Amino acid sequence: MMTKFPEILKELRKEKNLSRQELADLILVNTRTICYWELGQRECNLDQLIKLSKIFCVTTDYLLGLED
Repeated sequence: MMTKFPEILKELRKEKNLSRQELADLILVNTRTICYWELGQRECNLDQLIKLSKIFCVTTDYLLGLED
C-alpha cells in the first residue's frame, strides 16, 4: 500500500528544503525514523501520516501514492 510513500516523502521534504532532522522535530520522531520511512524499511502510523500531510499541504492519499 505504501510503496510510493518513501519516494513521495523524500521529494516533498526536499521541495520544502527540510533536513531529516528538521522534519523529525516537526512530527516528534527521531531522524532515523525519517530515514527508515524514506528507504521503505518502516511505515508511519496514521497520526504521523496526518501530521506529514499538514506539513506538506497534501492529502494523505497523495502521500500514499493513491492520487496525483
